[in-house]
Amino acid sequence: MKIAIIGGGYVGLVSAACFAEFGVEVAVAETDPSRLTRLLAGEMPIYEPGLDALVASNRAAGRLGFTGALPEAIAGAEAVFIAVGTPSRRGGGHADLTYVFAAAEQVLRALDHPAVLVTKSTVPVGTGRKLAALAAQLRPDLAIEVASNPEFLREGSAIGDFMRPDRVVVGAETEHARTVLRALYRPLNLIETPILMTGLETAELIKYAANAFLAMKVTFINEMADLCESVGADVHDVARGMGLDGRIGRKFLHPGPGFGGSCFPKDTLALARIAQDARAPSRLTETVVAVNEARKAGLGRRIIDAAAIELRGKRIAILGLAFKPETDDMRDSPAIPAIEALAETGATIIAYDPAAMAAAKPLLPAAIQFAETAAQAIAGADLLVVMTEWNEFRALAPARLAQAMPGRVIVDLRNIFDPAAMRAAGFVYHGVGRGSRPTGDITADPETDEDQ
Repeated sequence: MKIAIIGGGYVGLVSAACFAEFGVEVAVAETDPSRLTRLLAGEMPIYEPGLDALVASNRAAGRLGFTGALPEAIAGAEAVFIAVGTPSRRGGGHADLTYVFAAAEQVLRALDHPAVLVTKSTVPVGTGRKLAALAAQLRPDLAIEVASNPEFLREGSAIGDFMRPDRVVVGAETEHARTVLRALYRPLNLIETPILMTGLETAELIKYAANAFLAMKVTFINEMADLCESVGADVHDVARGMGLDGRIGRKFLHPGPGFGGSCFPKDTLALARIAQDARAPSRLTETVVAVNEARKAGLGRRIIDAAAIELRGKRIAILGLAFKPETDDMRDSPAIPAIEALAETGATIIAYDPAAMAAAKPLLPAAIQFAETAAQAIAGADLLVVMTEWNEFRALAPARLAQAMPGRVIVDLRNIFDPAAMRAAGFVYHGVGRGSRPTGDITADPETDEDQ
């Protein structure tokens, strides 16, 4: 079987490499010249653990190819996946479908055989119907079927999520389209992965509903963290006590600075707008959006208040810039508003991230300095702020920090350090949702699952 994927970005590239690993012949059409050049040279345009090796092995096997010519990519393809961006539209939060419909129109005009047109991008309810109408209008001579196959990939663990998913969702209303999609995912039968067949609208809504619910869990535990700080409780024990309830589960109950990334911010906002347009408003989703935005906007003040010193002329070390570890994605990262606020204090800010510094530089104030290592960032710091929970930061010993830092204030927005150990080393330690009362195991869960 041969398929084509339109778009060599995060979703398209990961999906292409994983489908190829399933034994499918995959052609990726990428119109961005610089991205295409990198892909053809074997360079990954995104940071995702294991992706470079997976792409290389499948290219070597002849199952995966890249081209800038869309007709070449779709030639002989039984299914054509649209995997282009759907960013939030300015001024309202609705998903911008410009790239989706532009790609669909190019595909429809270039097709010379029947095919299944599949949306892999996250699209609002009703998009599939519009694409079907477009296909009927532009190509009445061909049997073009439309399907929805939303992705559920977490940045940093996307390959595992694709190869060992909790479920596969397919929105299709013809038996042929269902057969094609079932055949593509047949390797997952060996691990008994549920494949949920639904209508178009249902599949489109599942992705938004899932992301909004997970974002709601993140936002809820963040609010509980604030309450814990006020009453002297420990949010990790609260989260553990909640998560042991099988009806709730422990996932997405990790407190922090607020969610960011490519999915939760835009998908929650888009779902709120979809619900408003349908005259069935989702008040919970609207509140999640508002609470999370307020949390990120207040990070700078939270850090400044915790420092309790005049920051002008002081040196602030920032560990982590990406919205989560194992990615270089800076989209809606909480680090951006926090650093912007700190820059206004007149402090010298030195930041370090293992993967995201190149992506971060154009998004941050020009005066921000970037270190080559965590140790270089920390050296001479008056204040240390942890923004992202990379594992290498967890390994920083209190004694080592005490030797490197003349300052004694740590603001740990990811709760990666043991408060007792840091205080024993002489630090004034501020975590998230950690009251002053003693608890048992208060080390944060190292698992990160904050975003899709």
